[in-house]
Amino acid sequence: MTGLRYVYAVCRPLGAPLQAQLTGVAGAPAKLLHHHGLVAVLSEVPERDFAEEPLRAHLEDLDWLAATARAHQGVIDALTAVVTPLPLRLATVFHDDSGVRSMIEAREEHFLRTLERLEGRVEWGVKVFLEEETQESAAEPAPKATSGRDYLRQRRQQTRAHESHWQKAERFATHLHETLSAFAEDSRLHAPQNTALSGASGRNVLNAAYLVPRTHSEEFVELVDRTKDDVPGLRVELTGPWAAYSFAQDTDREDTPSSVGVSAKEGE
Repeated sequence: MTGLRYVYAVCRPLGAPLQAQLTGVAGAPAKLLHHHGLVAVLSEVPERDFAEEPLRAHLEDLDWLAATARAHQGVIDALTAVVTPLPLRLATVFHDDSGVRSMIEAREEHFLRTLERLEGRVEWGVKVFLEEETQESAAEPAPKATSGRDYLRQRRQQTRAHESHWQKAERFATHLHETLSAFAEDSRLHAPQNTALSGASGRNVLNAAYLVPRTHSEEFVELVDRTKDDVPGLRVELTGPWAAYSFAQDTDREDTPSSVGVSAKEGE
């Protein structure tokens, strides 16, 4: 290999082969580098795109970033089908195999401990949105006010209606998170999703991740499904199963100056 090393994940030796002709970022084949009983899954990528300076420039290009994230996620998805991977951040890049081996040695104890904790487990994402039409109906214009007093009264009514819808949404989201957290082995609350960037409709009330044994995933999905119609005007979205991105934190901290903290997982 003569290019830079783009590392997708660290895992234990695979119990089954990766799918044939699996390609990743920049159309490069995914390869395995074995070291100290662990495996780094990586591709060779060109310096002209992934050296530190051009990479920083590319990260300002949303189309390039989206394409790279999709390719990254494709490798992680293929890995998740045959092993429990520990995903690294998007664009974790090293100069050569020696740099990858040094990263494994420096983080070996942490990798092993985290892989043991995540073995046989997957991540499910749950989001709750307050539908746009619900927000709009709370602020529907009243008949034209005939006086200043009427105008102020109507504004107070609209404000109370909007606050009531939002409070119901928050109560529902809090209860749902408590219910799902009690079922899952671990959970993470993420910042509300910026719907202007994600393109999702409605206002994001809950954005959470749950660590669930793969063998209990069907029960978890059924639990989420039973809540979907509990409150009119709210939309519950379930995504997964994913590799446990939200529960593999700090695995690649300060690995390389070319590493950047961008999640490749959809919708985080």
